[in-house]
Amino acid sequence: MQDITELDRDECERLLRAGVAGRIAIATPTGPHIIPVNYSVVDDSIVVRTSPYSLLGSYGRDTTLAFEVDQLDYENQRGWSVVARGRGEFVTDVDELDHIREVWSPRPWAGGSRTLYLRLRWNEMSGRRVGAGWDALSTMPARRSV
Repeated sequence: MQDITELDRDECERLLRAGVAGRIAIATPTGPHIIPVNYSVVDDSIVVRTSPYSLLGSYGRDTTLAFEVDQLDYENQRGWSVVARGRGEFVTDVDELDHIREVWSPRPWAGGSRTLYLRLRWNEMSGRRVGAGWDALSTMPARRSV
């Protein structure tokens, strides 16, 4: 059995800022969906690019979204997870879009046109780590440096 540790806000934010891919949870008229995305953190917001006709493009504005990033080490039975919650908004202001592009030049992994920038300004953040005696940040297989 491994110990479970609640992560403080600073450690949650460090892991969130270092991540590359995560998942957004969204409620739609047909029920909840979880959508894998690549992302970046710009200032105090998670930013993704999507299509205007996607689930995020159709239902992501002015609604509460949850975003999760995590890492699991199956061999050593340890891992961590960070969840951020906040309101989704589309970024349309040219100056804000320029700022996002200066901090992070978004390159969506998924094919197709991804012209819509969705921003999640978090107002809640929590995280947990399973297993003691290891540094979650240094063991990430891929880390973003922005």
